[in-house]
Amino acid sequence: MSSNYSDLFQSDQLSFGLTIPIENYGSQVPHMQDQVEHARRAETLGFSCLWLQDVLLEDPSFEDPATGQIYDSLIYLTYLASHTRTIKLGTAAVVFPLRHPLRTAKEVASIERLFPGRLVLGISSGDRRKDFSALNIPIMERGEWFRESYAYFTRILYEEFPHISSPLGTVEKANLVPKPTRSLPIYMTGYCQQSIDWIAQHGDGWMFYPQRPEQQKKTIQTYRETAAYYQPHTFKPFLMPMPLELMDQPDYPPEKIPAGYRIGRHALLDLLEDYRKSGVNHIFFNLAQSSRPVAEVLEELGTYVLPAFSNT
Repeated sequence: MSSNYSDLFQSDQLSFGLTIPIENYGSQVPHMQDQVEHARRAETLGFSCLWLQDVLLEDPSFEDPATGQIYDSLIYLTYLASHTRTIKLGTAAVVFPLRHPLRTAKEVASIERLFPGRLVLGISSGDRRKDFSALNIPIMERGEWFRESYAYFTRILYEEFPHISSPLGTVEKANLVPKPTRSLPIYMTGYCQQSIDWIAQHGDGWMFYPQRPEQQKKTIQTYRETAAYYQPHTFKPFLMPMPLELMDQPDYPPEKIPAGYRIGRHALLDLLEDYRKSGVNHIFFNLAQSSRPVAEVLEELGTYVLPAFSNT
């Protein structure tokens, strides 16, 4: 386990990220064009992290034409890292039951060595039935698979020549190289088919689904009280995504869209302050439903919204 990224997550403060692809694709398959340019501009404007999903198959019944972001999350994360300088790259989230923990540890350690301090590791138990079926992994057992993978992953990543005897494999008189340059914080996504106690005890922070500020506040309070029982005086950040359709009229009133908001920047500032007060430490915007060119939206957010929270 590790201390959290203090330059990204701070108590009582709010930082911002973006979901990949940075593209207003709506219900169409995204083109994945201009992503490097958007990522570089986001970095310049002060966004702190880019977030990638871990999805294998297109599933029309899931209504996700992006299939995560088309490309494999860890491969595309590495590609974006190589074309930017400082912005962090996060997984929201690596589906542990669908990836062998030895492979995941090798990939994560390699990324951390190549791009020190830039990987933000979110992990989950997954929810895409067709991905599970295609890999012949029973989705109803994903909670157990998640715990086994997590235990294997954390041991093989950090211990020298560990002895591991697991349903996922045996390690004896062998060692993972490279080791990461430092301990990586791990952020649980949702409940991962576990209890709130397990999440609070094992995670360095929690990534949860969008809720209205008053609902999110209650969720965060429960999480932080539980986390304080296991690790007193340890700050564990709370992260959430937000689908955003930022209108070109600054005074446009807030309207709910699925899991997010159609809104003007003035009301957005008030809304984000409500989330900050509720205990949210990081919000990453999903611009898929944007009715405006995403380059315009990035500029408006970077000019008017992010600076308002730079010293909160």
